[in-house]
Amino acid sequence: MKKTSFLLLTSLLLIPQNSYAQNISQVMDSLGNVDITLKILFLITILALAPSILITVTSFTRIVIILSLLRHALGTPQTPPNQVVIALSLFLTFFSMAPTFKKIDNVALKPYLNGKLSDVEAVKKATLPLKEFMIRNTRKEDLKLFLDIRGEKPKNPEEVSMVTLIPAFMVSEIRTAFEFVFVVFLPFIVIDLLVASILMSMGMMMIPPMMLSLPFKLILFVVSGGWELLVKSILVSYK
Repeated sequence: MKKTSFLLLTSLLLIPQNSYAQNISQVMDSLGNVDITLKILFLITILALAPSILITVTSFTRIVIILSLLRHALGTPQTPPNQVVIALSLFLTFFSMAPTFKKIDNVALKPYLNGKLSDVEAVKKATLPLKEFMIRNTRKEDLKLFLDIRGEKPKNPEEVSMVTLIPAFMVSEIRTAFEFVFVVFLPFIVIDLLVASILMSMGMMMIPPMMLSLPFKLILFVVSGGWELLVKSILVSYK
């Protein structure tokens, strides 16, 4: 049940800390007395929210946007299929987040399972590596925007609330993903323009340029090692 309690407490800390959650520490202190049936019910609820948690606090958002829009750049909006894009995004997320997950395991999960940390202490230590990762990869202007809106003035990263950090992190991730895709689109747009110009000069206006440009874009992407370069660029972009 220690793993169950740890998952529950970690997920509770990711829920926005509004005014009604001011006594969250007292709630966590009392979880040890909660009936096992309620703990199982809470765990099932948290598992239902797991996809949302994965999207909001990891690198998944940036990766899935880049891979999804890459299909449109190539002119194949349904290939690779969504299942492949999601699966690849998920495993790239685990790969890029591995150092953070390992740190959480070392500083929070293992000591907690060995009985060296209480529930509250384990949750606090588990969220610190996540906060560090998110702050490192959040643009200062995006974080400042949400801090100013909420009127927060944290003195150190530990004092930044998750309710402020999560939207700032997601907005920053979306912006970075669009910048990536803009660079990826450029060579394919050039190919489309060249093919369209050639067809117009030959008077073949009834043939869709996309039909002829698609094989050239595919061969360019494959020959140049597009997948390797794109995946490497995504992973290296994380600090």
